[in-house]
Amino acid sequence: MISAASAAAGQGQDPNSVLALANTPVLWICALGVFLVIAVQSVMYMRAARKAAPAAGMSQQELRTTFRTGAIAAIGPSLAVALVAIAVLALFGTPATLVRIGLIGSVQYETAAASIAAGTAGAELGGPEYTQQVFAIVFFALSLGGAMWMIATLILTPLLKKGEHRLGKVNPVLMTVVPGAALLGAFFSLGLAEVPKSSVHAITLAASAAVMAACLLLARLPGMRWLREWGLGIAILLGLTAAYLAQSAGLGAGV
Repeated sequence: MISAASAAAGQGQDPNSVLALANTPVLWICALGVFLVIAVQSVMYMRAARKAAPAAGMSQQELRTTFRTGAIAAIGPSLAVALVAIAVLALFGTPATLVRIGLIGSVQYETAAASIAAGTAGAELGGPEYTQQVFAIVFFALSLGGAMWMIATLILTPLLKKGEHRLGKVNPVLMTVVPGAALLGAFFSLGLAEVPKSSVHAITLAASAAVMAACLLLARLPGMRWLREWGLGIAILLGLTAAYLAQSAGLGAGV
C-alpha cells in the first residue's frame, strides 16, 4: 500500500485513488507473467501441430494456411473484447483488465462478480464508496472465481466428455443443438436483465441484436463470410453508438 502510494505520488496521481492501487508494478508483473505463459504455450502447440501434420496428411502449406486463417478469425472476437476492456479500464485498472477481460473475455461474469463483491462492502462499482479496500475485495473475488473455473474445468471436463459420448451414441444431432442453445439462453438472459434499467438499455439491446442478425444473414452471401468473425465487434460498436444517440436524445428514463 505504501509503495503504491509512493509510485502514484511520483506520477502525480492521487495515492488514495483506486487506479493508484490497480496500476501498481506488482500487478503489471503478474499480468505480463500470465501472458508470457500463454505465449510459451502457443509456441509449444504450434510446434506440436507441425510435428503431427505429416501423420494427419497435412502439408506445411496447408498448415500455414490454417494458422493464418485462425489468426484472422481471432480478430473479430478480439475486437469485441478490446472494446469491452476499454469500458472497464477505469474500474479495474490496466493490469487487472488485461488478465480478467483480455485473457478470459467474459465481461458479463466479471462485472456481475465485481458488483456482488463490491456490494458486500456496501459500495457500488465506480461510486464514491469504491475505494482501494473495495477494489482489493473485488479483485480477490474475481481471481478466486477464475481459479474455481479452472479447477472445475479440470475436474468436470473428463466427466462431461464421457456423457457427451453417451449422448452422441443415443442422438448425435442432440450434441450439435445443446451447446448452441445453452449459449443462446445464457446471453439472452444476461441481455434481457438490462432492459428494465432504462429505455437506453432497451434500445441498445435491440440495436445490437438487429446488427448481429444482419451480419449473420449477410455472412451467408459469397465473399461476406468474414462477417461471422467481425459481427460481434460491429454489433458492440453500433450498439454503443445507439446508446450514445439515445442518451443524447434524453431517453434515459426507466422503462
